[in-house]
Amino acid sequence: MTESLRTARALGAVIGSAVGDALGAPFEFGPEGAFSARFPDPGHGGEMCGGGGWEPGEATDDTQMAVLVGESLLECGGLELADVFGRFQRWAAADPKDIGLQTEAVLSSGDPWDMAAALHFQVNQRAAGNGALMRAAPSAVYFARVDRDGSGSGSGSGSGSGSGDRAATMDAGRRIAALTHGDRAAWEGTAVFHELVRVAMEGGDPLAALPATLAAVHPDHRKRYADVLAPDWHPDRATEFNGAVWPCLGSAVWALRTTSSYETAVRAAIDLGGDTDTVAAVTGGLAGAVYGIAGVPERWTAALHVPLPGFGERVLRVGELAELARRLSG
Repeated sequence: MTESLRTARALGAVIGSAVGDALGAPFEFGPEGAFSARFPDPGHGGEMCGGGGWEPGEATDDTQMAVLVGESLLECGGLELADVFGRFQRWAAADPKDIGLQTEAVLSSGDPWDMAAALHFQVNQRAAGNGALMRAAPSAVYFARVDRDGSGSGSGSGSGSGSGDRAATMDAGRRIAALTHGDRAAWEGTAVFHELVRVAMEGGDPLAALPATLAAVHPDHRKRYADVLAPDWHPDRATEFNGAVWPCLGSAVWALRTTSSYETAVRAAIDLGGDTDTVAAVTGGLAGAVYGIAGVPERWTAALHVPLPGFGERVLRVGELAELARRLSG
């Protein structure tokens, strides 16, 4: 794979996730099919409509937290979990428009960064939401290169068969997820996403990589993920709301599997209803890594913007997101 193709896939993953987030936000908790009911003809424009408290093209907490992860990785030269947590706390204290209830509880608890999520989980026993998965596109791009942390010895081929590369990127996904989510289910879903993006960035087929990826999932959670990532699974078969991490990831993989472009994958994800911004963000990250930035419609990126509460009134546009993605991909 040439560097230009790899970069295009990195931009597709980071910007594609943000676009999915902004597109899906106005339809959150709405009924199935609401997006296509309003915009029945793909390609006709107007889909970045805003609503529900969101401006047209405005990204939600999904992308805001994702940017914080990415900027921490770059500014620290690697994964410094305490720094990531501190950025999350600063952001949460600035009263963002939206923040997950469980994430907010962890970040505002006053507990140390390396204990807050675990202590919350001990008390509440509920931490399997998709709030870590939603922010994983930048870290997935960063850790798609195993030399980021010097571990692993995989081949790095597009086949997704490098076990060392797989172990390294999945471990990084788990560690970042564990900052806010004490339930290992959330760690494993983020780890799977990391690996699927790595495979796509290497030019491989993330769907073909699912068996090997599932084999690396913790045994206690492997069946749960195998069920929702199976070729014959449909989101209608989900036993939990898609705000939970495994049906969210399963829905994103289903959308990728049953469509043939970035645009149709994201449309399918939003049409599922429910937690539309996050399901579309995860779908957008995966589909963007597969199809590259050329597959993400410019009419959707034009209005895209990412406010960063707590960070000097910064608002990132597509140019800044593209630069972030380039630097993350190395």
